[in-house]
Amino acid sequence: MFRSSRVLACAPHPERFGPAFTFSTTIASLVRVLLWLVYLFFRRRMSTSSLAVRPQTDVVFIDTLHLSTDVGLDCWKRARAQPVEVSVYLHLQSSFLTAAGKSDDVLDSVHYGQLSKAISNRVAGSTFGGVENLVAAATDEAFALAGKAATEVRVVVNLPKQILLAEGFIVDITTPSDAPSSPSTRKVSVVNLILPVVIGVNPPERKAKQRVITNITFHEHPGDRPMLGYPEIVAGIVKDIESSAYLTLEKFVWEIARAACLASAEIGAVTVVAQKPSALSFANSSGVEITRRRVDFVNS
Repeated sequence: MFRSSRVLACAPHPERFGPAFTFSTTIASLVRVLLWLVYLFFRRRMSTSSLAVRPQTDVVFIDTLHLSTDVGLDCWKRARAQPVEVSVYLHLQSSFLTAAGKSDDVLDSVHYGQLSKAISNRVAGSTFGGVENLVAAATDEAFALAGKAATEVRVVVNLPKQILLAEGFIVDITTPSDAPSSPSTRKVSVVNLILPVVIGVNPPERKAKQRVITNITFHEHPGDRPMLGYPEIVAGIVKDIESSAYLTLEKFVWEIARAACLASAEIGAVTVVAQKPSALSFANSSGVEITRRRVDFVNS
């Protein structure tokens, strides 16, 4: 009670300063309220406009269809069938799925069951000269089923046994419906490549190799072309890395990015992510990620 009395006693009273003070105080309060209302108006308008410009997206997809087929040489350089994992993302015309959403009838959509069966039948008993041919076959089946409803088809194929020291070799190709006027885009990823390396600044780290988990993504220039020899590219990178020593992950990923970018003129950019699982006692890992363009190294 005493504290409240002190606060009230210290507060300015309008009658002490006359009508001018009361008028100016009122104007200042009105200005603050007006500015606050203007802020709320523009904030709401910006949030509404940001929602308005977002395009409607309609996608029917199959996630990780497990198959077996010959897509060229396996990790032991043998031409035989190997496990493949196929994912298909069928991008449809804007609002195409609205009809199915209203009718609750699969006939108004693109039947993913039929797409899965069509791809499985196409792959069964077939031999593909390379993984890009398998992607092309799956893409053809998707466009054939969707017809004019499709704007583009994205096919992601993982070969889990293709790279000896990695958990996966992923080829990700997106083909627009108006190809070849709009060329396809391709990226290739080497997933969880395990490299034993001498790396670190601490004295114990200089005495023994430790695991570095590395993910490399190659972003190719747009266009349809045969696949690069990625197993050979990765093998060359592994050979160089294993025979070297580093103080930092930054140097480690930079060297990989440089070697990967310079491996072919068809590679536009490379993303490298490296993690040290043994670096921190109470964390899963420490890591570094960089993306570099080929021109960053060619022109340097």
